[in-house]
Amino acid sequence: MRQNWQQWNRRVHLLLWVLTIVGVIAALPIGVTRWQMEKTSNQVEFVFDYRDLVQIASYQAHPQLYIKEQLVKMKDAGVHSMAVVESSLQDLSWAGRLTLYNSQDVSVLTDKPKPANENYTYLLFAGKDEEAALRPMIEATFKNWEIEVSPWSYKEKSGLVIQTPVQNAVLKTMSPDPIAVQTLHDAGFAIVPRFSDRTPYNQEAIDKLLTDYKKLGVSRIIFEGDAVKGYGDNPEKKSIASFAEILNRNGMGITTIENSKPQKGMNSLAYLTHYNVARLYSLSDSDAATMKPDAIVDRFQLAVKDRSIRMFYLNSAPTSSVSKSSITNSLQNLYDSLQGDNGAIAKLDKLGFTTGDAKAFDYQSPPSWQKPLKALVALGAIAFISLLVSAFVPGYLVPIFLLACIGSAGLYVLSKSMFEQGLALGAAISAPTLAIIWALGRVRAHTVGNRRPIGGAVDAGGSPGLTVGMRMIFPGISAGRRFTMAIAIFATTSLISIAGIPFVVGLLNNMTYKLVLEQFRGVSLLHLAPIALAAIYVFLYTGDSVLANIRKLLKMQITVLWVVIAVVVGVAGLYYLSRTGNAGKTSSLDLMFRSMLENTFGVRPRTKELLSHPLFFLGLFLALRYRAAWVLFIVGAIGQLSLVDTFAHIHTPLPISIIRVMLGLVIGALLGVILVGIWQVLEGVWKRWSPRFAQAKQNSKSGV
Repeated sequence: MRQNWQQWNRRVHLLLWVLTIVGVIAALPIGVTRWQMEKTSNQVEFVFDYRDLVQIASYQAHPQLYIKEQLVKMKDAGVHSMAVVESSLQDLSWAGRLTLYNSQDVSVLTDKPKPANENYTYLLFAGKDEEAALRPMIEATFKNWEIEVSPWSYKEKSGLVIQTPVQNAVLKTMSPDPIAVQTLHDAGFAIVPRFSDRTPYNQEAIDKLLTDYKKLGVSRIIFEGDAVKGYGDNPEKKSIASFAEILNRNGMGITTIENSKPQKGMNSLAYLTHYNVARLYSLSDSDAATMKPDAIVDRFQLAVKDRSIRMFYLNSAPTSSVSKSSITNSLQNLYDSLQGDNGAIAKLDKLGFTTGDAKAFDYQSPPSWQKPLKALVALGAIAFISLLVSAFVPGYLVPIFLLACIGSAGLYVLSKSMFEQGLALGAAISAPTLAIIWALGRVRAHTVGNRRPIGGAVDAGGSPGLTVGMRMIFPGISAGRRFTMAIAIFATTSLISIAGIPFVVGLLNNMTYKLVLEQFRGVSLLHLAPIALAAIYVFLYTGDSVLANIRKLLKMQITVLWVVIAVVVGVAGLYYLSRTGNAGKTSSLDLMFRSMLENTFGVRPRTKELLSHPLFFLGLFLALRYRAAWVLFIVGAIGQLSLVDTFAHIHTPLPISIIRVMLGLVIGALLGVILVGIWQVLEGVWKRWSPRFAQAKQNSKSGV
C-alpha cells in the first residue's frame, strides 16, 4: 500500500512539473501582448505650473513683462504645456485681473463711513476685457455657493460686491483663469487644466468648460487634491460616470501622479475612460532649486525608461536668498536641465522618445484567446506552489495539490484580483525557493556519502554524522571539476528561478498594474520568504531527520560569537527589508552607485543581484568541498528571488526588466569567477604556509 502511494506521488510530481512548464509556455503569448502594448506610447510631455510663474513674477518690478519673457524662454527650452489650476479671487488679484477690498478698505477708498454690521468683499476689474471674461464665472461660482453678488463701481471702473468676508471669498475655487488660458494657447503652449473636488459638481458647467477646452486642443487633465472631480457628489449624482462620459465625448484623458497616495475615485474614472491615463512625475520646487541639471536629467531619463512616466510636472517658487540679497528662483536651472546636447529632451530623443502630448498606452480588452491561456497559467502556478509545499512536507503531494486547487477556487470566488495576486505571489516565491533546493540537492548528490568530519564528533554508530556545529570536508573532486559544476548548477538554478517570471507576467497582465492604479501586494513577503525557506531547508532538511536536526539546534551552546552573528544578521535583514518594496529607503551612497551603473550599462542591474550572485557562485564552488559553505545558499536566495521580483515592478517595460536580469546574471557570474580565483589563491597560500606556522608553534612550545 505504501509502495503504491509512493508511486502515485512520483507520478503526480512529474505531472505537476509538466503543468508548471505548460503554465510557463501559456504565459508567453500574454507577455507578447504586453510587450506590444508598451510600444504604443513614446511621447513625453513637459508641463510647467503657470501659477508658480505668476507667483515668481509678483516679486519682479514688471510682472507682466517678466511673464512674457519667461514664456519665450520656456518655449525655447522645450516646455510643451502649461498647467492652469482652478483659480480664486486671490489668484486673479495676483495676476492683476482685479483688485480686492473689504468693507473697511472701501470706506477709506470712498471716504465714507463703513456701513454698520457689514463685512463684504468688494472687487474692481482691471478693465473691460477682464470684466467680460471673469464676471460671468465669478457670479456663477458664488451663486453655486448661494452667496449673493451685486454690481458695484468706483471711478468709472466696474466691479462686484460679494456678500461674504474676503477671507471666505478667496477660498472659493473657480475655473482656471480664462484670460491666462487664451494667452498661453496663443503663445503656442498646450493647456493642461487641473481640477479639484472642492466645489459641488455641476454637470452643465463642466460640460461647457470641457467643450470650450476641446476647441483649444486640451487632451488631458490633472486632478488636484486627494480626489478626482465629482468624487464627493458621486453617491447622489453619479458624477464620476457623468464626468467620464464628458471626458470620452471630448477625447480627453486623465493623469495619475507617481509617489503620491492614489486619489479617491481614480480607479473608477480610469476604468470608465477606458484607461486613457498617463503617468506623471512631479518635480518639486525644492528639487528644482537644489538638484544639479545633470541629476534632474538622470531622474527624468530613468522615469521615462524604467517607470513608464510620460508627463513631467515642473514646479518652481520664489526664494529669499540672503547671500544674494535678492529673491531668486529655479527657472534657469530647469531650462538648463531640458535644453542642450546633454539636456533631458536630447537624451530622451536618443532613446526614441519625442516631445509632445502624452499619449496613453493603447488599451484593448483582453482577446478571447487569453482566457484559456490564463487558466493554464493559473493551473501551472497552483502546481508550482504544490511542488514547493511538498518539498517541506514530502509524501503528500496528491492531497497538497487537491487542497491548493480547492483553496484557489474559493479565492477566485471571493476576489478575482486576490486570486491572481495570490497565485502570482505563490509562484514568485516557489520558483527561487525550489531553485535553491534543487541546487542543494545537486551538491548533496556529489558530496554526501563521501564526507569525513574535521574537528567534530562522530555519530554514536561510528559513522560520520551531520552534528550541528561540525565542520566537514568533501574530498575527491578537483578544483577544475568543481568550477565547471558550479557554472552548470548556477545556470540551471537561475533558469528554474526565471520560470517564476511568466506567472507574474501572465497573471498580472492588467492595465491597472501597469498604471500603478493597483499594486502587487506581498512584495515584502516575496523578499523574505525564499530566504527564510532556504535557511530552513539548509538547517533542517539536509542530513538527519527534521526532528533530529531541531533537537541538535536546541541543544547547541550559545556563545558570544553566535550572539554577535545573530545581531549582524538581524541588522543586515532590517536594512535589506528597508530597501525593498515601493516605500524602500535608499542611502545617498547607494544612489550614487546606482547612477554609476545606469550611466555605465544604460540599464541598471539590481544591486542585490550584484552582491548575491557572486557569493552564491562562490558558495557552489566551495560547497562541493566544504559543508560550512552551504550557508551561502541562503545568501544566494536573495539574488534568485530578485530575478522574479524585477518583473513584479509591472510599470517597468518588459525589455528593460529582461536586460536588467541578464546583466545581473552575467556580471554576477563574472564577479563570482573572480571570487573563486581569489579563494584559490588564498587557499594555496594557506596550504603552503600553515604547516610552517604549525611547526613554528610546536617548536615554540617545546622550547626549540
